[in-house]
Amino acid sequence: MIYWDDVEVGAERVFGTYEVTREEVLEFARKYDPQPFHLSDEEAAKTHFGRLAASGWHTAAMTMRVIVDAITEDQQAGLGSPGVDDLRWQKPVYPGDTLTVTGTVVEKTPSRSKPEIGSVRTQTIVTNQDHVPVMTYTSIVLMRRNPDADA
Repeated sequence: MIYWDDVEVGAERVFGTYEVTREEVLEFARKYDPQPFHLSDEEAAKTHFGRLAASGWHTAAMTMRVIVDAITEDQQAGLGSPGVDDLRWQKPVYPGDTLTVTGTVVEKTPSRSKPEIGSVRTQTIVTNQDHVPVMTYTSIVLMRRNPDADA
């Protein structure tokens, strides 16, 4: 189990990769972001995207899947998140792209009101196969502290 106490500021981790498929881009767009440039090659060609592009929210969802797979494998003592800061979609994501999710711990803070938990801020960068950033944000994650840390 990885606890808050085990996390080090400055630590960098590649969480993993995700291959973006056309079918998934269309399915997500139909359900959650049905803008024409997410649904139609012809409509996307009329925009700055130039071709069918994934929704930014789909990019965020794919990123979350990569992170959850990694932290589940590690058995991280995560308790969810109160939010993210500075979410930016830097470049379009297209079917056929392979996304890589990397995080760097920038801060950790023990809770003042709940001594059994702490928060961790991580700068997350999602890049495509050409190592170009497509999305960035700072996550805030709550984690359990090691109950045996003082023992």
